[in-house]
Amino acid sequence: MSKIIRVCVTGAAGQIGYSLVGNIINGSVFGDKQELILTLLDITPMMSVLEGVIMELMDCAFPLLKDVVATDDVNVAFKDVDAVFMVGAMPRKEGMERKDLLAANVKIFKAQGQALDKLANKEVKVLVVGNPANTNAWMCSHYAPSIPKENFSCLTRLDQNRAQAQIARRLGVGVGDVKNVIIWGNHSSTQFPDARFAEAKIDGKYVNVYEAIKDDAFLKGEFIETVQKRGAAVIKARKLSSAMSAAKAAADHMKDWWCGTEEGRLVSMGVFSKGDYNIPEGLMYSFPVTITNKTWTIKQGLNIDQFARGKMDLTAKELEEEKASAVEATK
Repeated sequence: MSKIIRVCVTGAAGQIGYSLVGNIINGSVFGDKQELILTLLDITPMMSVLEGVIMELMDCAFPLLKDVVATDDVNVAFKDVDAVFMVGAMPRKEGMERKDLLAANVKIFKAQGQALDKLANKEVKVLVVGNPANTNAWMCSHYAPSIPKENFSCLTRLDQNRAQAQIARRLGVGVGDVKNVIIWGNHSSTQFPDARFAEAKIDGKYVNVYEAIKDDAFLKGEFIETVQKRGAAVIKARKLSSAMSAAKAAADHMKDWWCGTEEGRLVSMGVFSKGDYNIPEGLMYSFPVTITNKTWTIKQGLNIDQFARGKMDLTAKELEEEKASAVEATK
């Protein structure tokens, strides 16, 4: 039996947090024998809600859950923590401009980054889910300089899952039979869902998705737009933002980060650019990666054609603008 690990979920009283905690402690993320202590962090007015969440967790009788703590204090939540799901963030409100949203989130992620820097295990894995996820992750890392930048990432697995599902539906195959769809860039409407290297299992063997679908116009048009606008479509239909699918994607992301990726499979993660694929260094940008021993490696050598270059540069430009606005908000 490995040592008991400490896992924190911020914004734990919200829809995503509520959907996420069961995934974390049922053994599907960190392993079916990994015992853990769970800390649930939220703002003070949500403490009574978190008490209800704790009651339910107790009533679920998950054998791997050794203790659960609800708190509104980052110093409690991040003490010796091994993994963090940063779900809590300031939501965009009606009439709020993106720069105002970034300014509000600077305050949140500055405080949380500083607390992580002071209190967390230096090998902590920090997954930022709360939007704008890429830039929030950049800010959090900026204020936690003693923790390696490689230990911060943001969620674009939801976009990857959405893209795989769209391709699977188009081909009439199971979503598990589609692999290596790539999400480049920002978790926003500028992201680039790229199916050029994706494969689907058809009649027992994997074939390139472009060859299987035989419709370039769809893959360069409707497919991309559907994935880019899927979050807005869910809000329009549900009158609420994605929760179940976001929680599942966060669990998928952390599972691969913690346990490693299957051979031959790429996953998309927002990670710090080191200049790969001519993306400006220092941006928190979604790349295709493989993971071994909790260490991600960007897949190298993929051909970037003119169409892809334009899409990748567009989303990088947006991230540069977001980063500049976040820096300005710290002054």
